[in-house]
Amino acid sequence: MEGASPAIILVEPQLGENIGMVARAMANFGLSELRLVNPRDGWPNEKAVAAASRADHVIAAASLHATLDEAVADLNYVLATTARARDNFKPVLGPVDGSAELKRRSGLKQKIGIMFGRERFGLYNEEIARADAIVTFPVNPDYASLNIAQAVLLMAYEWMKTGLESASQTAFEGPDFPPAERHQVQSLVDRLERALDVRGYFRPRSKKPKLMDNLQAVLTRPGFTEPELKVLHGVVASLDLYAPKEPRRPAGHAADTTDGETGD
Repeated sequence: MEGASPAIILVEPQLGENIGMVARAMANFGLSELRLVNPRDGWPNEKAVAAASRADHVIAAASLHATLDEAVADLNYVLATTARARDNFKPVLGPVDGSAELKRRSGLKQKIGIMFGRERFGLYNEEIARADAIVTFPVNPDYASLNIAQAVLLMAYEWMKTGLESASQTAFEGPDFPPAERHQVQSLVDRLERALDVRGYFRPRSKKPKLMDNLQAVLTRPGFTEPELKVLHGVVASLDLYAPKEPRRPAGHAADTTDGETGD
């Protein structure tokens, strides 16, 4: 991504395990700068290391700050996260718009950060006053509280999305198989027709054109790729090993007029 990534600022986090899970969430989405303001259980913290699940680089590089003012002193733009309505003049953004603004300012070479409060009650109003804007999540108003690692994960995810070519892009994509050519599909249809003929599937014979039309429709609708057709050819080839040597014919007029659409 162009420009600097946002610093994640945890204000007086209480549990080392939560700090570790925050580090893990950051690493999931390419964030690495963690700033800790007066963590309750001190720093460094072994429980944070254990909970980080190999996000050791985030934990090792975490900086410790005595006050929030110290933690944000070098930043140009800071967002404060909260789930509660606040009586102030700060603009309130959703995570999508908040991340887009962070990305815009990062492109201008500004230093940016996102502030998260304590596990029990979040940020004080005077701490939010240090931020440029508020970010709040579209959560159930009857249960709006988020675990601190969950909140960091949501913002880190939205930040990552701002650097993608499209919102639906993923890091891992399936192989790009072009659709099979029409003659390849028709080759499978013809092979199935021969195999079904040998097994006496088309009974009565007068229904064969209609049954073949249905088969053609089934096989052309999915838009098979060439590798997929090869799989189906392999299936038919395996069945051919057990096919009768001669086409199976109805034993008499009465048998010829039975409904054979489901085969034998």
